[in-house]
Amino acid sequence: MLAPSHALLEGGVMDVPVISGTDTTQTTLSRSAKRRSRVRWGYSTVSWLGLAPFLVFCLLFEILPTLVILQSSFTDDQGTVTLANYQRILTQPSTLRAFQTSISLSLVSALISVVVGFIAAYGVYTMRTGWLRNLLIGFSSLAANFSGVPLAFAFVSTLGVTGFVTVLFKTWFHVNLYDLGFNLYNFWGLVLTYVYFELPLMLLITVPALSALRNVWREAATNLGASTFTYWRKVAFPILLPSLIAALMLLFANAFGAFATAYALAQGNINLVTILISFAVAGNVSVDVGLGNALAVGMILVLVISVSLYVFMLRRASTWQGR
Repeated sequence: MLAPSHALLEGGVMDVPVISGTDTTQTTLSRSAKRRSRVRWGYSTVSWLGLAPFLVFCLLFEILPTLVILQSSFTDDQGTVTLANYQRILTQPSTLRAFQTSISLSLVSALISVVVGFIAAYGVYTMRTGWLRNLLIGFSSLAANFSGVPLAFAFVSTLGVTGFVTVLFKTWFHVNLYDLGFNLYNFWGLVLTYVYFELPLMLLITVPALSALRNVWREAATNLGASTFTYWRKVAFPILLPSLIAALMLLFANAFGAFATAYALAQGNINLVTILISFAVAGNVSVDVGLGNALAVGMILVLVISVSLYVFMLRRASTWQGR
């Protein structure tokens, strides 16, 4: 706002206009900045208060147990600091084979689940019948959480030596599946069992990721003369690749940490890290807590690598999903 000016009687020169509202404007801006800072600080405080129970939970049940396991892996039965536990892991063939078998089992089951699950997820995503799509997604949510001893018992009742499907094939077709080489209690039997609860999880992960594919991209590719195969090879698959790799890492971590299903089926016949840890810390003959903790630290390292790759690929995928 301009202040009224007047002429000097002697010099006849007009006074320079003075902006009288400058101080008021600066005061208003400072008050607005303080108000925004108070609102921002209040929002942050409320957010931290809401996040506090989760942070306490992570501290008590994730961070502290991990630190205890890490510290115990460097001590022996007398509490002396030592590297003998890790030396035994690197020198004993049984422990190295346990890691190899666990990684192979998790990777194979995850790869099968990614390939089959992606095809199933695309079919569910393009399904026009809404109630059937919701039914399949709901069933996948239940099947993805059906694991452990109940899942092992279900497979034994279905595909065991005297299981329903085994007896059915033998009665109707005079074919014994176990004479053909099938065995529920070996490596490939565990792969089949793991795929059961990983395939629905893959479907739940992939259906939202398919929403990143926009119809305009397909229309543009078609207008430029691209075939369906070319569209998937040069447009759709490169966009979905980070999501698929992230899903692979998540399924791998999920299978790598499984214990109850493998223990109930294999009964110790398959050398897995989780089963080896149970034998080390709760064995009937001897107890070796230090070795069990060292094996657990090895599992943590493998899971940290897989989860880190999962997070990295998830960020790449979020670029195309507009997040």
